[in-house]
Amino acid sequence: MARYTGNVCRLCRREGYKLFLKGRRCESEKCAVDRRNVPPGMNVRARTRRLSDYGVHLREKQKVKRIYGVLERQFKRYFAMAERMKGNTGVNLMSLLERRLDNVVDAAGMSLSRPHARQLIGHGHFTVNGRKVDVASYLVRPGDLITPRTGEKSKKAVEDCLTLNSDKSVPSWIQVDSGGKTVKVLNNPAREDVRFQDIQEQFIVELCSK
Repeated sequence: MARYTGNVCRLCRREGYKLFLKGRRCESEKCAVDRRNVPPGMNVRARTRRLSDYGVHLREKQKVKRIYGVLERQFKRYFAMAERMKGNTGVNLMSLLERRLDNVVDAAGMSLSRPHARQLIGHGHFTVNGRKVDVASYLVRPGDLITPRTGEKSKKAVEDCLTLNSDKSVPSWIQVDSGGKTVKVLNNPAREDVRFQDIQEQFIVELCSK
């Protein structure tokens, strides 16, 4: 599946927002948003001009796509799924994105960032309900058990991440056992479980519904 392979710090600068695509580095003094909080590019006037309403809505959609590492076609599929579900479309959309396997692995502290979680999953380091899953966009369901594979490389990769993320809080909709060996999905994530609480999902709904 296609993915962005460029400089991820440029994405954060473009949005003027920490997307946490480099994990702990984004919390340090090396963060590009803290050091140079202007959009990338040569034209200073174009980078700093006031956005129209359409521009504000578009930037919100781009921000969410970049946080979760999805491209336009896949994002449209998520939106179509959210529209067919009962309830608020924006909340449904955020819940679907949170249920991605790469997001769950990162939220549980088993990776250094979402892109790193995607890499670990792609290399086959995780199983869901005992079956190897190497698709980062796999949507987990309540009752699913996510565990590292029994191989030495898988164990070491996950244990190193758990050690570095020992102080990381885990969202209430998943449960990590005391040894960090298994993640259980307790229920579908609610809106308050989304890590980025300042996302304006209604802007995305208004943009994509046109």
